[in-house]
Amino acid sequence: MNKPLRRIAIFCGLLIMALMIRDNWLQYVRADELNAHKYNRRVQIERFAHERGNIITADGQPMTASKETSGSDYKFKRTWNNGTLWSPVTGYNSQAFDSSQLENIEDKILSGNDDRLFFDRTLSMFTGEKKQGGNVVTTLNSAAQKAAFEGLGDKKGAVAAIDPRTGAILALASTPSYDPSVFAGNSNADTNARQKLLNDKDKPMLNRALRETYPPGSTFKVVTASAALENGLYSSIDEPTRSPLPYTLPQSTTPLKNEGSIPCENANLKVALQWSCNTVFGKISDDLGNEKMIKEANKFGFNDEVFTPVRADASVYPKDNRPQNAMAGIGQASNRATPLQMAMVAAAVANDGKLMKPYMVDQLQAPNLDVLSKTQPEKMSQPLSAANAQKVQALMENVVTDGTGKKGAIDGVTVGGKTGTAQHGLNNSEKPYAWFISYAKTDQGSPVAVAVVVEDGDANRDDITGGGLAAPIAKAVMKAVLKK
Repeated sequence: MNKPLRRIAIFCGLLIMALMIRDNWLQYVRADELNAHKYNRRVQIERFAHERGNIITADGQPMTASKETSGSDYKFKRTWNNGTLWSPVTGYNSQAFDSSQLENIEDKILSGNDDRLFFDRTLSMFTGEKKQGGNVVTTLNSAAQKAAFEGLGDKKGAVAAIDPRTGAILALASTPSYDPSVFAGNSNADTNARQKLLNDKDKPMLNRALRETYPPGSTFKVVTASAALENGLYSSIDEPTRSPLPYTLPQSTTPLKNEGSIPCENANLKVALQWSCNTVFGKISDDLGNEKMIKEANKFGFNDEVFTPVRADASVYPKDNRPQNAMAGIGQASNRATPLQMAMVAAAVANDGKLMKPYMVDQLQAPNLDVLSKTQPEKMSQPLSAANAQKVQALMENVVTDGTGKKGAIDGVTVGGKTGTAQHGLNNSEKPYAWFISYAKTDQGSPVAVAVVVEDGDANRDDITGGGLAAPIAKAVMKAVLKK
């Protein structure tokens, strides 16, 4: 071969080699990136080409379904069985606007694209069966979720209920809510429906149980009482506290007031929680100091995001000065908590001081219902010794029998609770938030702990109390769980 032809041959060989390298780079190295690219429409078409798996309650009720559509290259779209009830759990799945919460986190299982479903996909190629998504079986209790949603009614608020023994989330309600079905497609109507929800001043798409933090008010006094016992400030719930009346905030001339004429001077922890004495718990928080209060709050889960696997915002017990720390000890100042967090507080007390990690996915299933994975309960922390937890249980149970939480009582069942009415707005200018946290106890332990917060803008200010607005909702949720 002469020299010019040899050069041309070498050049062509290099071009072919470069083409092969480029082809392999695109097909293997960048395959996942290109498959996930937002402009790769074929991936979206394939995603909606078959029925999506379902998200299911613990008692076997499907929250979701799939519907065949026409007039679009997306063959199926997501539907919900009572979407307003279940959207705080499932999130949404939309042809035009992607997905959120469980629909997003467990998308590979639900769409059938998870690596654990490779055998099912391969088998369907030979059998001719249609590709199907797997199922997500949750820990949610249908009756408890319904009781929570109906209890909130047209009020703005949220409910979180947990099984203290395992951490399984039993109810997760947020109102006002929304139906994800109204924008599950990709038409102009879907776009308009979603925009209307985004523009709603009441924020129906906000998951208040996980993503909204509120001042927890007097419900936080359960944490402050726990801190007092754990740090040896008081060893008995019947021991008189060194709490003057009136009590002035440290480094301040501002008196910390109680609600009405209640017996708070040197009251023991039992009386102080029964009557919700601000002066007693504010002084306890100051006596312990900010560092010890933060340490105890952190044991209950404060100052960290919680993944259920859906992310819950971090509740906050802040680093602060002495007067603000005293206020934070009664659930005010910069103290902020999600309803899930306060349900975790009640759950830890009910479970003899052991806090289990909250979770809402029990198992993942293949289309043929084979179990691919199952969640094992996991200890998260130990905020209280068993002995001190039982002391706090006695405090909370006294609140329900003889204190402000009587509307949370259930005949024949031991219930512990704590009410809270949290100040809202500059100088308490807005209507307060009504709180109630509680647990129910049977011979088999405590199967349910609940936190309820109500933002009732339509109620008279004097009628907004945790015992009046929130306790009956918690009672209904606990009864629903106990009945099952």
